[in-house]
Amino acid sequence: MTAENNNYKNLSSFFSEEYRSLRAYVKSRIEDTADRDSEDILQDVAVKVFSRASSATPIDNIAGFVYHALRNRIIDLMRTTRKAYSLEHETDARLSEMVEQIYGVSDNTYSEKMSAQLRRAIDDLKPAYRDIIRAIDFEGYTYKEVSFETGVPEGTLMSRRHRAMALLLKALEIKKETI
Repeated sequence: MTAENNNYKNLSSFFSEEYRSLRAYVKSRIEDTADRDSEDILQDVAVKVFSRASSATPIDNIAGFVYHALRNRIIDLMRTTRKAYSLEHETDARLSEMVEQIYGVSDNTYSEKMSAQLRRAIDDLKPAYRDIIRAIDFEGYTYKEVSFETGVPEGTLMSRRHRAMALLLKALEIKKETI
């Protein structure tokens, strides 16, 4: 039997027998994040490991090889991804900054009321507009990063954000007049 067939057979056997343990291992390492799925990480590593099965050198310690690959993938993910914050946990300072950005100057007499109105106005936006506002203005992503993750061109994202800001300005102007 060649090294390629032997590696593939050993890896296949190991994954079928130890899949639950591998998934539990990954889950224990990433339990602090809701945006990552242990199943996805495990599948990603499995694809890469099986693609290397055709290497000329035999894999002596299958378990060690797979666990090292998983550990390295988790470390890569932890280094490259940012923490995502939900809008509910966002500080009032960020909302005040956004009110300031919309109006051009800070209007402290309306800041608390306007922050609450801004929060509601953002929630009322279409999902595409709401998502770009949250990603750029609250989570700190760049247009390039959002474009890479979503597959939407950067120019389209900029247009959506611009339209969303115009809608927010209009909604807040109406609210400001009633207050």
